Amino acid sequence: MKTPLVAAVFRAPRRPLELEALDLDPPGPGEVAVRMVASGVCHSDLHVVDGEWERLTDLVLGHDGAAVVEELGPNLAERPADAPLDAGGLRVGDLVVLSWIAPCGACRACRRGEAWLCARPIGGDHRVEPPAVRLRRPDGSPIGVYCGIGTFGERQVVAAGAAIPVDPATPPEIAALIGCAVTTGVGAATKTAAVRPGESVVVIGLGGVGLSVVMGAALAGADPIIAVDRVPEKLAVARLAGATHGLQAGGGPRPGVRAGRGVRAAAEGALSPEEIRATVRDLTGGGADHAFEAIGLTATVEQAVELVRLGGTVTLVGMTPQGQRAGIDVYDFVEQGKVLRGSTYGSAVPALDFPRIARLYLEDRLPLDLLVGERIGLEGIDSALAAMRRGEGLRRVVVY
Repeated sequence: MKTPLVAAVFRAPRRPLELEALDLDPPGPGEVAVRMVASGVCHSDLHVVDGEWERLTDLVLGHDGAAVVEELGPNLAERPADAPLDAGGLRVGDLVVLSWIAPCGACRACRRGEAWLCARPIGGDHRVEPPAVRLRRPDGSPIGVYCGIGTFGERQVVAAGAAIPVDPATPPEIAALIGCAVTTGVGAATKTAAVRPGESVVVIGLGGVGLSVVMGAALAGADPIIAVDRVPEKLAVARLAGATHGLQAGGGPRPGVRAGRGVRAAAEGALSPEEIRATVRDLTGGGADHAFEAIGLTATVEQAVELVRLGGTVTLVGMTPQGQRAGIDVYDFVEQGKVLRGSTYGSAVPALDFPRIARLYLEDRLPLDLLVGERIGLEGIDSALAAMRRGEGLRRVVVY
């Protein structure tokens, strides 16, 4: 029997998303039907809407969400009632975080234990091929599902491997953000870069991902942790998230400025790139051990390379529009022995890392409540994307 729902559909670039009444088919083998409880609004959604990433149209967008399992596919057995969450399997009623990579388990990356690099993720074609379609308009025409999970819809059918059960005490909006922003940022610091206690860190960009990098660095015991952003309010949140210093970016050259403790923000005027570099060098004794770029701008990618010490590591977390290239002085980069690496999904194995991050939150070791700036309905997604376009505020979360 088909299940009715409402979803926000991407019809074409640079157009508002359209709320549509759709029908959902029952789950097939290896699938589960879920009722969405929350979804983050992520910058990756904005890249698609603004046409900066080429994607198919007629898709339900959204890719960081939390849901409750409503039905298991015909070949799936329920996890026994007395079995713990980490025993594997699902039960109707489970709170699950949805992963936008449901690893195939068979490709070379999966066999290496690198699920985040899976070459054939289940649902990776946005579920537009006829055998995978479960979502339709009332006339029967198919609708695709972004990243196989399409969290901007009230209900979905997803691969069982994309539904990761977490402690039911986890608030839905926090569980939703674990599905993308939090795992991407915390994992970039703790897994991709493997920050060690006492190492110095600078984080450029304090959206949901950048603030999560700050939290991951604090969890790892980094010191100092220097946060950089144009918005003073975000710098204040970064201090609550674990940053030891905040630098407001965006100023022109002002000679003679020296580094100080605390937040260098509006009271002293925004700092130029040259002043930020001088300040970071003063605070770290010559350059940070780690720099994280969490915006996705070529200018800040190039800046991050300048902020690390000899032999330091630059980890790129932010995603630029497709086709953009950053430049480095190759001679200096090689001579200084620096390391440049990309981080996708925080090098996460969702089945292991989602429950671990939820536990750390519940143990008050990750202050993830700081990320939630506003709770909205589906009708508020376009306004949330517009605010993100302007760089305003923290994460907006759709609460169903």
